[in-house]
Amino acid sequence: MPGGREKTPVVSAGDATPSPVVRGTPSSTAVKSTPVARTGTYACPGFSGIEADVPLRMVMRDTFAWGDDPAYKVGDGSGDIRWRSDPYHKPSWYMWLHSLRWLGHGITAAGKGDRKALTHVMAIIHDWVRDNPYSWKGDVGAWESTMHRTNVLICARQAVLAGLHVRRLPAQYAWLDQSLLDHAKFMTENWGGPSNHGTDESIAMLGVGCTLGRADLKKRAVERLTQAITTAIDPQGSTNEQSVGYAMFNYQLWGRATTALQRCGADPGPVIEERRRALAEWLALATTAAGELPQVGDTVRQKPQPAAGTSLEYAATLGARGTKPPKRTAVFDAGYVFGRTGWGETRPFTQESTYSIRFGAARRYHGHDDHMSITYNSHGRDILIDPGHPGYQLDKWQEWTRSQASHNVMTVPSAKGTPVETKLVSAAMAPTSEYYEFRDTPAAGVERTRDVLVLKDPDLIVTLDRGESTTNQRYETLWHLAPGQKVTVQSPTTAVAAKPGDNTKTYLLQIPYGQKLPANAITVEQGKQDPVQGWYFPDIFHKQPAPVVKFNRGGPTASILSVVVPAAVGTKVAFSTRTAGSMLLVDLTVGARKTTVRVAPNGRLSRIR
Repeated sequence: MPGGREKTPVVSAGDATPSPVVRGTPSSTAVKSTPVARTGTYACPGFSGIEADVPLRMVMRDTFAWGDDPAYKVGDGSGDIRWRSDPYHKPSWYMWLHSLRWLGHGITAAGKGDRKALTHVMAIIHDWVRDNPYSWKGDVGAWESTMHRTNVLICARQAVLAGLHVRRLPAQYAWLDQSLLDHAKFMTENWGGPSNHGTDESIAMLGVGCTLGRADLKKRAVERLTQAITTAIDPQGSTNEQSVGYAMFNYQLWGRATTALQRCGADPGPVIEERRRALAEWLALATTAAGELPQVGDTVRQKPQPAAGTSLEYAATLGARGTKPPKRTAVFDAGYVFGRTGWGETRPFTQESTYSIRFGAARRYHGHDDHMSITYNSHGRDILIDPGHPGYQLDKWQEWTRSQASHNVMTVPSAKGTPVETKLVSAAMAPTSEYYEFRDTPAAGVERTRDVLVLKDPDLIVTLDRGESTTNQRYETLWHLAPGQKVTVQSPTTAVAAKPGDNTKTYLLQIPYGQKLPANAITVEQGKQDPVQGWYFPDIFHKQPAPVVKFNRGGPTASILSVVVPAAVGTKVAFSTRTAGSMLLVDLTVGARKTTVRVAPNGRLSRIR
């Protein structure tokens, strides 16, 4: 399989013989995208919704709005804009101001013949060009928005032609073409590389080349796109962004690249289509039973795009349309495990259980320090969550959401953590269970191992976290729960979380293993500001308190055996332990279902009943 490494499943007597680890190789049945006509033109790509909060009347008053902040008058009403305006001290607000996308309604009206709108939006654009001469690299907002602004300039140029009913750009707008060339030069000299940023730049450069008939710019754009695709999306469908949300964005972005190339008369070649096909299947496997993407990396709460004719369409429509993916669990070499109990074959689609686990290379781009972290959706709701994405402002919220402390992992708060590579040491798949073992060094002088066993019928997750250091440390296995849950600590071994009025509870069991449980074996935190802990961001504008359950240890070593059990209200959940030689056996009862998990001396977890 492409990019695969050998994994040796561990099989013990009494186990169902596991299948080999299912690598994330895409199926060959996905539907290809529909080619577009080669017109030799570049279509205005729109304004990405940034214009939604700025109706035409606000454009005409030089007033900008973005996000939840109040609208702000950035100009004098004549198109003379104060481009250094930053009233809310938010990098994204400032960047979108410089993108000019907020002029969308004005440009649309201008293209339909509204002369006042045409005069005003062109005055604003010309004002930006005059006030931000080449090179604008010293202004991060102007720099970061270059490719977006390039597209707006192209859209404005098309609006001039359409609104004035002319085929050639009038001489009074010659500055617009020069600005397009300046933007192309800037993107040539400051390429963002094989990331979504660089891809957006290459598409915009293609647009300039196609619009102005510059074969050299078209050639450079095609070369960069050809170079970037093999890094941006690997053969298994994983992107280099380390974010599920950006994976969805990349699927859309490379679809736009294909359309732009075809329309402009360039051959996109087969690789983009192949990688997008693999990415569609990757996204399908990532999609939860609720039909949402897990908030892994910089990801807001969102539903995936139901790409027609693909397995992603099947996942996004909860099995109503599309092609059912050929597998229910897969390991991707880029550092993702996605699994589920099924695709709605024997129970309703939304009643399946789905999970994700992270490992792999150290954090970069839009990734978090989330290695070994688990997200879990079961019984129609989120059980274990990622805290989400607070945006790009450099503050305590971004620092926390990217840290180990905001994820479902064993942390070592007494040591200084660093982003590190985490290895998937072994994995094994069986019909009713999946097993994974991960190892890394989360802080200097500290070794960490996590063994994970995911069960089907009953649906639950077992983890064994082990830490080892030459000095005393504080070890905390964290379980982040959805907002609205009230957690009751019933004993040193049991915490129960439930949302008032909900029909499901989550049992968090800490089973004694190799160590005596301390008095503070289980603690709960929620909504803490200093240090930050116990929050959830559904999007970059809102946050909610959300409980985090901590299983605590102290000393040079730690062994924390956890069981996370979602169950219907009224269902009996219990456990007992016994030994068989050097092995610990954990007998679990979930309602009428009983199962036994074996813990081997080396930490390997297996289901034996």
